[in-house]
Amino acid sequence: MSDGTAVAGPDGALRCPWALSTPDYVTYHDEEWGRPVHGDDALFERLSLEAFQSGLSWITILRRREGFRAAFAGFEIAKVATFTDADKDRLLADAGIIRNRAKIEATMANARALAEWTPGDLDDLIWSHAPDPAARPAPKTLADVPAVTPESTALSKALKKRGLRFVGPTTAYALMQACGLVDDHLQACVARSAP
Repeated sequence: MSDGTAVAGPDGALRCPWALSTPDYVTYHDEEWGRPVHGDDALFERLSLEAFQSGLSWITILRRREGFRAAFAGFEIAKVATFTDADKDRLLADAGIIRNRAKIEATMANARALAEWTPGDLDDLIWSHAPDPAARPAPKTLADVPAVTPESTALSKALKKRGLRFVGPTTAYALMQACGLVDDHLQACVARSAP
């Protein structure tokens, strides 16, 4: 049982303890989590997947990500914005994703809202909430990693004000962590300063 500090993986490198429970997590942790993500469609995908994760383990979403991508037209905002009730029925029957009606409807509604935005607006809005990295010391243990921050609360409010759903402060912070707005890799973690 970890005390919340970085733990040596199979290769001897220290990693955030959550990353070592499955090989899928090791890869995601080392190659994706905390790396900067830009582009409206890419951020829409991450925002949608974080919303689907709410109440579930991230590994559940990670292992179904390709299914989600296939079901939601690669998370291209322009395509998802045209989804109809027939698409919703198709999604509700798709065993390759999480079949939660409210989350499916929110993803479709979010795409319709985002389709009205100027290209680049989602990227600009999300990244405008990135805190100053110099003002955030590297977390030494998992206990030092918050679930919500003033910036994630502000981002949540800004997204909701622009018509998006399933974007609470905790979901917004998970998005900020996953997309590199913050670096919550532990101080001793091998991925902390990875390019």
